[in-house]
Amino acid sequence: MLGGSAAVAALAGLMLTSMTPISPASGTEPLPELIRNADEDVAVVEVQLADHTELDRLVDTGVDLDHAAHLNADGTLTAHAVIGEGEAEALRARGFAVGTTIHDDEDTEEVLAERDATIAAAVEENAEFAAAAEAATVSDVKIIRADYYTSFGVGYLSVEAKWADGQTSTSPLTVQRDSGAGTAMGSGGSQNITRFVDAGVYLYHRGASVVSTRPDTVQITSPTGDVATAKVTDWLPIEGEPEVSPDYQSDFITSYLTPTELYDRIHALAAEYPQIAEIVELPNQTNGYRRLAQAVLGTANASRVGIDSIAWGHEGGNDLRVALTNPGAADSPLSVAVAGDDITVSLATNASGAVTSTAAEVVAALNADPAASDLVTAYTYRGNAGTGVVAPVGFTNLSDGLSAPASVSRDPQTVYAIRIGKVRDGSKPGVLAYAQEHAREWVPPLVTIETAERLLRNYELDGPTKQLVNNLDIWIVPSVNPDGGHFSFYDFASQRRNMTNHCPTTGNADFLARTAWGVDVNRNYDTYSLFDGYNGASASCTNDVYAGPAELSEPESANIDWIASENDNIKFAMNLHSSGNYFMWSPGAYITPGRISAPRPTLEEESYFWGASARILTEIKQYRGMSVTPARTGPISDVLYSAAGNSGDMLWYKHGIYAWNFEVGTQFQPPFSNANPNGASAHAESQEYANGLMELIRVAYDFDKDSQRPESTVTVSTSSEPGMVDLKFTTTEPAAVFYTLDGSKPTFESTMYATAGIREGGETVTVPVGTKVHWFSVDSAGNVEKNYRPDGKANNHNKLTVIAPQ
Repeated sequence: MLGGSAAVAALAGLMLTSMTPISPASGTEPLPELIRNADEDVAVVEVQLADHTELDRLVDTGVDLDHAAHLNADGTLTAHAVIGEGEAEALRARGFAVGTTIHDDEDTEEVLAERDATIAAAVEENAEFAAAAEAATVSDVKIIRADYYTSFGVGYLSVEAKWADGQTSTSPLTVQRDSGAGTAMGSGGSQNITRFVDAGVYLYHRGASVVSTRPDTVQITSPTGDVATAKVTDWLPIEGEPEVSPDYQSDFITSYLTPTELYDRIHALAAEYPQIAEIVELPNQTNGYRRLAQAVLGTANASRVGIDSIAWGHEGGNDLRVALTNPGAADSPLSVAVAGDDITVSLATNASGAVTSTAAEVVAALNADPAASDLVTAYTYRGNAGTGVVAPVGFTNLSDGLSAPASVSRDPQTVYAIRIGKVRDGSKPGVLAYAQEHAREWVPPLVTIETAERLLRNYELDGPTKQLVNNLDIWIVPSVNPDGGHFSFYDFASQRRNMTNHCPTTGNADFLARTAWGVDVNRNYDTYSLFDGYNGASASCTNDVYAGPAELSEPESANIDWIASENDNIKFAMNLHSSGNYFMWSPGAYITPGRISAPRPTLEEESYFWGASARILTEIKQYRGMSVTPARTGPISDVLYSAAGNSGDMLWYKHGIYAWNFEVGTQFQPPFSNANPNGASAHAESQEYANGLMELIRVAYDFDKDSQRPESTVTVSTSSEPGMVDLKFTTTEPAAVFYTLDGSKPTFESTMYATAGIREGGETVTVPVGTKVHWFSVDSAGNVEKNYRPDGKANNHNKLTVIAPQ
């Protein structure tokens, strides 16, 4: 775990010092290295940023970020970094403003104490029970979205708009509100929205404000005097009570669960419901919760000696001891002696009896000695030449630094999935849910367990649940990264990555860097990755977004790819992370400069993502009224930052799976329960996001059963160009429109109606009066409008000869 309360207080004091950034060091002064030593205390700390360009610069440093990048009222951003004292100073040296501490070790210790108390109480209760039993117009400003929503009973208005001068002008836009239908514009007050600029590219203006009454209409007057108005729509409206059987069971989560406990839980469920569930052993075992035993002898870099055991710590490495001794005599040679588990290095001395052995010489002697080299490997400190004379030191124990109980296996770990469905042969549509790619995210695995419990325990009680289980093939992986998960629970709560040490001994492979190793599993996939030139991952083995030595190098990521590759019936997926209360999909990566994005979904695909998301987020809100806001809903690279090599992009682009990403709650390890019903609570978050995951499963069911054919129309309006008209297509559901403008028969090879831009609706197609427009639509389930056959001889597609509107 992290350090004690006194150290935490000192760290908090560091973080809470002046938020004025330090100017970057001059070219003659090297910037301090952005690396964390294992014994440093770590906290989640706010970093204030001027804009998204600064956010990209922060991401490019490789600092460990959580998933929060919140827009402030003045257009600046607040990101959350997981850093130690040295990293804070390194960020300040790079010109970043490091501010308030959000979460520190004391908070984690309280969470773990709460977990222990809950478990102890349950054990005591069981013992007591056992004992008892025994005894408009063209404008330079366009409103993209105007959403009214409530969150925890408070009303908000979120507005997104695009202004023609947004790339070059930093001016905010002012939104006027009415106070309901039939009221005067401005009677509901006003609010400012500010630019969203990412990688130097203006995307749109956005902002949200508390409102006392729901507006009906909003109006924006641009700085040039142009006006745009829009009707306000409801975001995640809830009408009436949720339809739930009186026998429906939920709320199966009573405490945080370690990866071992997560796997035990799904094994027990599969054993209890063998007709509709089974355990699947994924093919790639992880490295395991194990490490070599290590020590670093000395304090000065030039005279430090790193020692690693040959055997794993639990297999004998932890029993080893090494001593560097002064022989107490002049002109003594350097020698090595081994007695059992003890290695003694007798240092060389000169004529006056002073020690003369350098770190490099001690390393060479240890590695050359047959008996010693059977037990350990020695190296100089982090590539140093090792010319410093070593200091004698008594016997120092080697340690793997791991403190989990013996119940946590040290062997290579099999990753388990529970597969739920009456028919599990690949013939039914598949859904994949997986959690804990990032070790410190303790709440998302609880969401997966709650969902599995609901599916299985309600099978005989609730007709709609039986319908889902009978007609779908549901894969749930509660912990993708069990090694990192165990390390986070028992050793270092802020661990993000897996436990595999890819650092060379010439780098940061020593014991003092033991919390800086590992691969970010969600940067190790093989689609739009660092290796393809995309931003948001690092090639440094100590960086918290380290992409690994190669794509899919890690068993954790290879397992998710295997599930998708071997089960082409999977059409929907949810990757559960924390925190920030985001809900996102592809694209998740871009290249800078220029913000060259991975391909954006088509208008039909984007519409489907939005439509399904509204259903899922509405169900989340049903639990306690928490709204995931419109500003935190959308493609990853639109609402957060670039994340090269993430699993959602792999599932979407490589495997054709509709893939979403939850960012659950507001903290990695919130209190399990909270007296404030609207506060951070692992229990409440597990329940509300399980609602959302259950709704994704219903979305998959509805998709498979969808036989409704879409309908489409074209709207013709006056163009600003003489002799031309503007066309816009609309559909009755998310659907692609294929059209021709020369009177020819449309096919799947014809032009597809596209989006007008990021987070905007359909494009405007400008054509001459008299153009013959032929088109048809097809929805995501493959239903074609009017049962038209684009590859056949049918001629029942839509046709229109355009005339000028009157």
